[in-house]
Amino acid sequence: MKEWWQSEIIYQIYPRSFQDSNQDGIGDIQGIIQRLDYLHELGITTIWISPIFESPMADNGYDISNYFGIASEFGTMEDFKELVLEAKKRQIKILLDLVVNHTSDEHPWFQQALADPQSKYRDYYIFKSGKKRPNNWRSIFGGSVWEKLPNEDMYYYHTFHKKQPDLNWENPQLRSEIHQMIIQWLQMGIAGFRVDAITFIKKDLSFKSIEPDGVDGLAKCTKVSRNQPGIEVFLKELQEKCFQPFQAVTVAEAPGVNYDELDQFIGKDGFFSMIFDFKAADLDVKSGSEWFKPVQWQLKDLYQKIEDSQLAIQKVGWGAPFIENHDQNRATSKYLKEHATNPAAQKALALMYFYLYGTSFIYQGQEIGMINFQRHHLQEFDDISSIDQYHRGIQEGLTPAESLAVINYRSRDNARTPMQWTDETYVGFSSVRPWLAITEQSAIRNVEAQMKDETSLWYFYKKIIAVKKMPEYATLTFGKIDFLPRMNEGVLLYRRYTEEKSFLIVSNLTNKEQIIQLDKPIKELILNNDVGFELIGKELKLSPFAALVLQEEI
Repeated sequence: MKEWWQSEIIYQIYPRSFQDSNQDGIGDIQGIIQRLDYLHELGITTIWISPIFESPMADNGYDISNYFGIASEFGTMEDFKELVLEAKKRQIKILLDLVVNHTSDEHPWFQQALADPQSKYRDYYIFKSGKKRPNNWRSIFGGSVWEKLPNEDMYYYHTFHKKQPDLNWENPQLRSEIHQMIIQWLQMGIAGFRVDAITFIKKDLSFKSIEPDGVDGLAKCTKVSRNQPGIEVFLKELQEKCFQPFQAVTVAEAPGVNYDELDQFIGKDGFFSMIFDFKAADLDVKSGSEWFKPVQWQLKDLYQKIEDSQLAIQKVGWGAPFIENHDQNRATSKYLKEHATNPAAQKALALMYFYLYGTSFIYQGQEIGMINFQRHHLQEFDDISSIDQYHRGIQEGLTPAESLAVINYRSRDNARTPMQWTDETYVGFSSVRPWLAITEQSAIRNVEAQMKDETSLWYFYKKIIAVKKMPEYATLTFGKIDFLPRMNEGVLLYRRYTEEKSFLIVSNLTNKEQIIQLDKPIKELILNNDVGFELIGKELKLSPFAALVLQEEI
């Protein structure tokens, strides 16, 4: 059965960096409202907004101190209600970020847990008594997962930063509070949630130390605190009590889920509508939590990860293809490397992923080809994970220069620099110095310039979105997917098809001419990225970075 969310075009907004309306250097809700017409013109039908809740901003909003309040730097609840209303006028739905693995240490629950050891809130979190740390687990952001209380022989658990204590999902009273909060937001008219770090809510309750995997004597907590047996009870409860009654769409950040477990997560009665698969996104690092260790890769590795993921997802549920988000570096710099600023290559990358099986996601700035920055000092970074990875790298034997190069390339700050609207001093984001330094003042990589140029990447995104939404090309959304054998390693070939129609998506992500043999005759060209190609019979000759969609004869 087709679901409404399967044909959505979802655009992720990182609110601090999208548009500043009150000239304080920080993006805000009124800034989003100002840009709704822009999003509508691009063809966006749903926006996912990274956290806007009250927060001390230790991790840029992923440390929530009040689930029912809006952070003052972003605006007010009245601003949010206005956003819902204005978005609805433009047929744009809203997803919020649901962060329920942890709260801020400044949340009243945690504050009460600290103030009174006998309080019910002590059991809302994970506390262990003792004179030394309960085990050797390492947090995602480095150091132990355990933080000692100043006046007690007591430790609390944090998967991420010490200012992000984990909630105790074993406590039914805590779960009930979370459920009520979710329902309250859904009643306000949002369409659903992107669900943050949800596979961390269940831990190995033995809390035993495990084999160290670093010079610090610690071991990655992901081995014992991610997607653990029993998590399905919590997730099923979430689905049945919160999401299902509202027909809410949910896309989960669910690291650690194996392909043979997908049915449980996104199958017919799965916990979520979709999950993000990070295998292609993280192909350049040892793991998502250890990106100070870069990994060499080739295009064939990227294509294989995409194929494996898509075929596994197709068997049981629905996909969520993406190439960028707020936790990744820019896709241009990652996948295109030295060709990051080549417009043809940028378009080929866009076409390569956009018609994959699932609901397409776009991250702000992706549509104009924003690239990675270059910082010269550690002090220029805001991201707590980048700072940790820098120190981890040095701890593991990198020189300061090598460590700085790694975080310049992979820092989450790369995706969090202000959106480039114009080529003005502060790129049209604000009239004052932004909270995070801009990537570049570019005459080309800004919205204003690209909206005036019909050969731009922005126009190309508008075109591929429009094609996906056309009823005659519904196969590009709802059809099955199959991958053709790769005759050479530089070209990804996949087919979207039904019994009535068949389309071939061809992407050459190399700077070399490629020749491939097709297995079916071609009916017509649907679109391409304005790069030369030649079709003679069933032989297709592709110029460097050529990408096209062809309709095949049935």
